[in-house]
Amino acid sequence: MKIRHIAIWTNDLERLRDFYQKYFGLKYGNKYVNASKGFSSYFLTFENGPSIEIMTREDIEDRAEENKQTVGFAHIAISVREKALVNSLTERLRLDGYRVIGNPRLTGDGFYESVILDPDGNHIEITE
Repeated sequence: MKIRHIAIWTNDLERLRDFYQKYFGLKYGNKYVNASKGFSSYFLTFENGPSIEIMTREDIEDRAEENKQTVGFAHIAISVREKALVNSLTERLRLDGYRVIGNPRLTGDGFYESVILDPDGNHIEITE
C-alpha cells in the first residue's frame, strides 16, 4: 500500500497551485470543474511520488486562526534532499514574504528541516 495523494481545501486554486509549482516544482494538469456541485480542483504531482489535490467549493470557509494547531492533519513534509537546499528554499520563501515559523535546524528526532506556512496557512516542513 502507499499514499496516492493528499487533498487540501482552498479558496484560491490558482494562488495555491502557483505556490506549489513555483517553490516545489510540482506539475499540474487540467482543472477539473463540477459546476453542479460548485467544485473545482487540480492535481499537483511530484516528480517521483504522491500528489497533492487542491480543491475549492463555494461553501469552504477560511481557517479560523492562522497557525493554530487543531485535531487533524498537522503538516506536509517535502524533502528537497540536501541541507543547503532546505536553507536556500527557506530563505527564498522568507524573502518572498512567506511566514517561516521554524528556521532550519536539526530536530530531536534527527531530521534537518524548516517549517513555513503556505498561502492558506498550512504547515509545510521542508526537509533534507
